Amino acid sequence: MSSTPRPLKGIRVVEFSHMVMGPTCGLILADLGADVVKVEPAPEGDKTRRLSGSGSGYFGTYNRNKRSISVNLKSVEGLEFAFNLVRASDVLLENFGVGVLDRLGLGYEAMQEINPSLVYCALKGFLNGPYEQRAALDEVVQMMGGLAYMTGPEGRPLRAGASINDVMGGLFGVIAIQAALWERQRTGKGTLVRSGLFENNMFLVAQHMVQYRKTGIPALPMPERVSAWAVYDVFETADGEKLFVGVVSDKQWSQFCNAFGLDDLLLDAELKDNAQRVARRDAFMPRLCEMFAGQELSQAAAICESVGLPFAPILRPDQLFDDPHVNYAGATVEVTLSNGVRTQVPTLPFEYGGSRLNLYRDLPQVGEHNDAVARELGYTDEALERLRPSLGSTTTAEKGVR
Repeated sequence: MSSTPRPLKGIRVVEFSHMVMGPTCGLILADLGADVVKVEPAPEGDKTRRLSGSGSGYFGTYNRNKRSISVNLKSVEGLEFAFNLVRASDVLLENFGVGVLDRLGLGYEAMQEINPSLVYCALKGFLNGPYEQRAALDEVVQMMGGLAYMTGPEGRPLRAGASINDVMGGLFGVIAIQAALWERQRTGKGTLVRSGLFENNMFLVAQHMVQYRKTGIPALPMPERVSAWAVYDVFETADGEKLFVGVVSDKQWSQFCNAFGLDDLLLDAELKDNAQRVARRDAFMPRLCEMFAGQELSQAAAICESVGLPFAPILRPDQLFDDPHVNYAGATVEVTLSNGVRTQVPTLPFEYGGSRLNLYRDLPQVGEHNDAVARELGYTDEALERLRPSLGSTTTAEKGVR
């Protein structure tokens, strides 16, 4: 068992979720030590277990450190099992479509009646407003919220290459849950908190909205923008690789020129400060492109690192498995995928008490903890037998415990 601190130990979370936003919220709580019980539809479980293509990594990424129960919520016994679980929980989180849990009798008002201290977190596409009833996806809110416009070239909106609104929406759900749990310590009462995909997207593009109000000029897409810094570009190296280099202060300009032997640029009075350099980019950028084209990636990167300049090789996600920083102790944990493959998965991106939060329970099988959770809720052998037709797998061994 890991000795990593678990600050949320003793908090039970019942998770009704699928895809990314809800599971991300549950993952963060689970990594922090909460007992997250993932409620999956019986008998096949969360559909992300079976997604292919770009969705094939969802379940393995966002469901470690959780327990799984599989339940038919349309059966009387299964729904009562869910009610009993909610009664014994501190937090309920869900990210299904508007009204789905209400129709099952698991909406906020109904759950508050059976557990007044419950913190109920609803993760939705839109918060209160004209769009509240709309269906949403990360793509939907990126397109309508300006992020796709900012990411692609002019006239070619492009979705960001990760589920950023889903992941951040789940994170904001955690922040709201923790605030509600803290308030509950004073009041003894739970509350409803909600996090929205579209609102998260607005938070991400807020700087561009405010930029327009300040300047009167709409922000250009990132590939077309006028950079705030004279050197903030991707350069091709002699070995056909690409390297991003940023020079974001006058001190870094001096370091850059000294490191790469650009004494004439450093001494040029018309390039003394950043504003001058931005205005005269066209005069010196061909020189920089030629310089980097004459060096291999490793050589140019070593020079940047030696003087403390911001730089980055352009890597694919799969190449991160070979990155020495990614392979540093604690940066990842190893989970077992449904096909039996063991793989590294990044841990949460912060340290707690000087440590990264570790793995203490592998990815659960569908319904792996049905019996264990039922017995914790007080089900007798006889009651469990009556419940069993409403459950999926009845495996009791927690195969992933570490």
